[in-house]
Amino acid sequence: MEVKAHATTLPVAPQKLRLVCDQVRGKDAEQALVILKYMPQKGAEFIYKVVASALANAENNFQLNRTDMYIKSIFADEAIKLKRMKAGPRGRYQPRIRRYSHVTVVLDERQ
Repeated sequence: MEVKAHATTLPVAPQKLRLVCDQVRGKDAEQALVILKYMPQKGAEFIYKVVASALANAENNFQLNRTDMYIKSIFADEAIKLKRMKAGPRGRYQPRIRRYSHVTVVLDERQ
């Protein structure tokens, strides 16, 4: 049985989150939590919370065993962009873009 969890509008660029997602894709959920806990990237904290939420959903809502779960898929999509104009060199204005992300985690049970 698949269990999903989402996090929306995270203040990290999706390209940076994808690097963290690649490290835990396909691993056991418990093992992924340990890996994420000790990663230095800012995005690891956000992904840790989403994986922990998916594990809690599996345990409480579907009565699945926590140790049998693994990360079937995990991906980071692009969310909103905040675009602001800021003064650049020689008095010209340039856009400053702040990127946000959505993260989706799908857990499945090993047989």
